[in-house]
Amino acid sequence: MATEFCVGLQRSPFRRPLSTLLSLLVLLVLTASQSLPRRPWLTSAGTSLDGPLDHRHLAIIINAADPLSETIGRAYQGARLIPPDQVIRVRFPPRTAALSPAVFRRLKRTVDSQTPGHVQVYALAWAAPYRVGCQSITSAFTFGLDPRFCASGCRTTALSPLFARGDVRRPWDQLGVRPSMLLAATSLARARRLIQLGVASDGTAPPGTAYLLSTRDARRNTRAAGYGRIVAAMGSRFRVKVVASDALVGAQDVMAYFTGLAFPAGIRTNLYRPGAIADHLTSFGGQLTDSSQMSALRWLEAGATGSYGTVVEPCNFPAKFSDPGLLLTYYRRGDTLIESYWRSVAMPGQGVFIGEPLARPWPVREELMPGDGAGARPRHAR
Repeated sequence: MATEFCVGLQRSPFRRPLSTLLSLLVLLVLTASQSLPRRPWLTSAGTSLDGPLDHRHLAIIINAADPLSETIGRAYQGARLIPPDQVIRVRFPPRTAALSPAVFRRLKRTVDSQTPGHVQVYALAWAAPYRVGCQSITSAFTFGLDPRFCASGCRTTALSPLFARGDVRRPWDQLGVRPSMLLAATSLARARRLIQLGVASDGTAPPGTAYLLSTRDARRNTRAAGYGRIVAAMGSRFRVKVVASDALVGAQDVMAYFTGLAFPAGIRTNLYRPGAIADHLTSFGGQLTDSSQMSALRWLEAGATGSYGTVVEPCNFPAKFSDPGLLLTYYRRGDTLIESYWRSVAMPGQGVFIGEPLARPWPVREELMPGDGAGARPRHAR
């Protein structure tokens, strides 16, 4: 299927209007950010929020039938001081690529019944399964099984209620969804390294560079059209470098790396700072353990702290992948990795988020983003 990546997309009636709308929205968010007055976080109802999202608001979900999941979950609980009542154990066949909808519904009922009401986000302690039916497992845990987040062929899906919503500090309380991220690793040593990188990044305001690669792969290079506005929006506040190349080799200060290729070369030659984010736009990067292309796991194994990839053929809609400008803007204002990544993907139903969810490299800036605070939204129908 890789060689058929988005065949016929140019004829799609959805592509141009959707990409134009999203580009205008993102441009508004990014270019107006420096003119905002500082103000305390507020819910849409006007009540104060009790500080930033942190370990008090995260639950770990462990597959008790998988010893590796158990050890990853325990390691994360200890590193982030997650309270015992926020560790939830379920049982299902371990290390299989996909769960059936029936099995998922059963375990989701268990998770829902055991999740304390104050929990806002989930960390899933495994690399597989990464898929449920036509959805990624992170979107299934977040939205429930919902055909609106699936697509067959070159079609759009439902928009995430979290996209570009920087005012949503408590997603469960405000929207009725709990964003999810896989603590994805295939060994305990790799899991511990990932966790250590996330913890080590906290509040360090790290120097570094965001590398935006414009490749020769025209079908997968669709995000490159927006690179200019990202450079302009970041200005002198953060170094962003556009590189016209299929590979980044030997960089010593990688804080972010975005590209469009099926097999990015040389990623292990670079030095990734704690908290670094990296992803590649391709069909099956989210098939973590058995992909015919480069798995997004390779980014974590190279030293990144967070990544993203799609688990079923998405076509090359940029809206189904992270928007680098939004991701960097939210991350640099002090949002956690899980918040920043989820805010940056308009259509995440087919994509899986992986990494250390609570990594927060930049100190918190207590302000809303432009366009935020659009009013209360109903809880997501599950």
